[in-house]
Amino acid sequence: MTSLITEHWVLASLLATGALAFFVIFAGTWIIAEDESGLVIKKFGTALPAGRLIALNGEAGYQADLLPPGWHFGLWRWKYRVERVPMISVRPGEIALVVAADGAAIPSERILGHEVDCDDFQNARAYLENGGEKGRQLAFLTAGAYRINPALFQIVTTDNADGFGVKESDLSVYAVQPDRVGIVTVLDGKPIPTGDLAGHPVVGHDSFQRGQAFIDAGGCRGLQEQVLLSGSWNLNPWFVRVEQIPMTEVPIGSVGVVVSYVGKEHLDVSGDDFTHGDLVERGRKGVWIEALLPGKHPINNKVMKVELVPTTNIVLNWASRVEQHKYDEKLAPITVRSRDGFSFTLDVSQIIHIGMKQAPRVISRVGSMQNLVDHVLQPTVANYFRNSAQQVTVLEFLSARSDRQREAYDAIKAALSAYDVECIDTLIGDIQPPAELMKTQTDRKIAEELQRTYDVQREAQMKRQQLERETSVANMQSEVVRSEQMVAISQKNALAVAETAKGEASRVRMAADAEAHAMRQRAEANAAGTKLQGGAEAEATKVIGLAKAEAYREGVQAMGGEQYVAVQLATILGQHGVKLVPDIAVSGGESGGGLANAMVAKLLRGEFAASQPAKPKTNGTGVSAVQKPAV
Repeated sequence: MTSLITEHWVLASLLATGALAFFVIFAGTWIIAEDESGLVIKKFGTALPAGRLIALNGEAGYQADLLPPGWHFGLWRWKYRVERVPMISVRPGEIALVVAADGAAIPSERILGHEVDCDDFQNARAYLENGGEKGRQLAFLTAGAYRINPALFQIVTTDNADGFGVKESDLSVYAVQPDRVGIVTVLDGKPIPTGDLAGHPVVGHDSFQRGQAFIDAGGCRGLQEQVLLSGSWNLNPWFVRVEQIPMTEVPIGSVGVVVSYVGKEHLDVSGDDFTHGDLVERGRKGVWIEALLPGKHPINNKVMKVELVPTTNIVLNWASRVEQHKYDEKLAPITVRSRDGFSFTLDVSQIIHIGMKQAPRVISRVGSMQNLVDHVLQPTVANYFRNSAQQVTVLEFLSARSDRQREAYDAIKAALSAYDVECIDTLIGDIQPPAELMKTQTDRKIAEELQRTYDVQREAQMKRQQLERETSVANMQSEVVRSEQMVAISQKNALAVAETAKGEASRVRMAADAEAHAMRQRAEANAAGTKLQGGAEAEATKVIGLAKAEAYREGVQAMGGEQYVAVQLATILGQHGVKLVPDIAVSGGESGGGLANAMVAKLLRGEFAASQPAKPKTNGTGVSAVQKPAV
């Protein structure tokens, strides 16, 4: 019975010891899994200093040290509370931001807590003891898993970004695309010095990925001279903002002249002979003496300007057409006035060239290629042609166009050389003279051309006639040959006929001689007869004449010379029907009665003549005619 009681007592003792052991273990033992950490909260103890949230020396509240995975003893539940918190996981390609709930105050000149050595915020005690500052942190977490005290640090990931005013895209690893450049604006650091446009480049910050190194090196907040090139970068969006722009491309046939508004102080290296501008070395403020060669360049266009200068020949048109480069977009045909007062317009093309080494000098002098065209070339070319046109007439300008063009080239070349611009050629295009003047010239030219056309046509007709004549001669060549042969035959025939004729002529001559002798004999006989007959007739005529002459002599002796002549005249006139006594005789008188008597007599004679029938008479030709009354 005693042994049975003893056994029960021993069993009860064992059970009590086991229960006590289980209570002790349960009351002071904590088990943390592999993917967790234990946040220890002390329920009572010394109070924390004012403004502190995390206990470093056993004060009541959240403890700085986390419990790692495993068994932990001595943390009595009546005194401590342990919260199991999951590990922080940052996915690949992302970052996580950190906000500290405890630490020193951030100085007013900064907006982010400086970076301290705390094993990526996994050692809260080190963070606080090394001077970590409360608030948004400059440091951040990259891809990985972290055991972080959630009482001290809030971790901003893509899962809770909206609650902290951060975009999910801001928590991705920042990628600068190929052929682009990132313009960086830093949100923390010292202010940019007065007079500077952007923060000076500093070294050692690994392209803004190490914010604390940037600040420690003296980096300034605001726009930065330094840019981000193509690639992936772990950037704290609370520290930097990046804007991507295309890289500056300098095409083939051009160079890029850089005008920098930032950099080291200006130091002119152009030399004493260049007095119209300043040139500086690369990295200084001003126009860089070294131009950018063709290609793509990571230029920060927020603080620099690149003027593209074509190194090929540039054609500028003072006309309605515009070249692809658009420099001559504002140029128009030049209006000029000639010496004779006519206004006309002309198109001009100017070809220029700027060498690679001369490009910075040109930009330093005029500022840009458009300024070169607007402020140098336009007045130089236009004023030259206006001045030269006033020295000649319109027709002289038109007729000596090549001379005008050569003179313009010489003058403009000399003017542009002062601007380090090479004049390749000056070309005069379309000229639009006054319409009324050109109409006169056109009419004159048309008349001259018509005259020339007529001359050509006449010459053509003459040639055609000559051709036709020669063609006809050629066509008749066979006839000519035949005719020549016929002529030869005819000549032979003629010779035969001639010989025949000679024989016939000899025969005829002999017969003619005989006939002529006979006729001469007959003629001599007839002549003798005629002579005898003529002698007899002449003798008879002589006898009659002598008789008449004797009658005249006797009449003159009997009647006198004058009376006998009158009688002979009256006889002859009577034989020919001529009246010797007038029909009307008018005698003179003082009272004019003779004239009146003549008129009365004439009237009476006219009535008498009208009452008598006309008597026909015979004229000398034997034709009967009516005798008209004499007046």
